[in-house]
Amino acid sequence: MKTIASFQVDHNILEPGMYISRRDGDVITYDLRMKKPNSGDYLDNGTLHTIEHLLATYVRNSVFADRVVYAGPMGCRTGFYLLLRDSVSKKDAITLVRNAFDYISGFNGDIPGASKRECGNYLNQDPVGARREALAYGWIIESWTPEQMNYKS
Repeated sequence: MKTIASFQVDHNILEPGMYISRRDGDVITYDLRMKKPNSGDYLDNGTLHTIEHLLATYVRNSVFADRVVYAGPMGCRTGFYLLLRDSVSKKDAITLVRNAFDYISGFNGDIPGASKRECGNYLNQDPVGARREALAYGWIIESWTPEQMNYKS
């Protein structure tokens, strides 16, 4: 089998930030890398789960809602993937992510979609951790530009 694109990225030099992971037709996959890979510092499950609920809810309620394909966590617990139609500019994608993480960092209230009826692991939430990690990621991408969106090799 061929090695998939995300496994071809050199995780030894990958730093937190926002990158273009791949392009498939009119869909761009953004790598929202919150943690340095293999550093021993990962998003705990409750934090990851809460950010997932809030990120997905935010982007699917944004002005780009009809161009959002997917927002979800990486299995390695170092960040998230955001899949958008390419009609969203890179600059607008960065702004969307900044705004989403600003929203998450200040979120107080009931986590959307976190009832027993709506979620398969509804008790696994950590809103305090989500706010903390969202704030930290917000600082990382605060001045991020489209020119920084390519992986280093």
